[in-house]
Amino acid sequence: MSLEQTVNTELKAAMLASDEKSKRGLRAIKAAILLAKTSEGATGELKQEDEIKLLQKLVKSRKDSLEIFQQQNRTDLAQKELEEIEVIEKFLPKQLSPEELKAVIAKIIADIGASSPADMGKVMGAATKQLAGKADGKTISSLVKELLAK
Repeated sequence: MSLEQTVNTELKAAMLASDEKSKRGLRAIKAAILLAKTSEGATGELKQEDEIKLLQKLVKSRKDSLEIFQQQNRTDLAQKELEEIEVIEKFLPKQLSPEELKAVIAKIIADIGASSPADMGKVMGAATKQLAGKADGKTISSLVKELLAK
């Protein structure tokens, strides 16, 4: 079952249950899917990796908003963002723990033969491709910097 079908099914269930937070998150996903499918140059279908990128983008934008709302002491808006993040993350692959992520990045560095921060571009290219959907780019980048600095 595609992401769109899964979201539609869960949205119907959330509507029947009057679950406001799930409805908000699921509607956001549905809107993003529709936008992606109808955008210029789109084929009308989304591949699984495109769906994952789309979900990651939704989570990232909500985390950025959450940070701003927390700085401005807007707990009401921050709570809504947290609820939506929780709903959206259900559709993403399981995220790697920091230890697992560090081990994978160390292996990538060893495979590529990177030895200095100058090799960061090569490592990031391979790491983002291999870890797509399993970790966010910001975390990958900071771990690559840390491991290459040693």
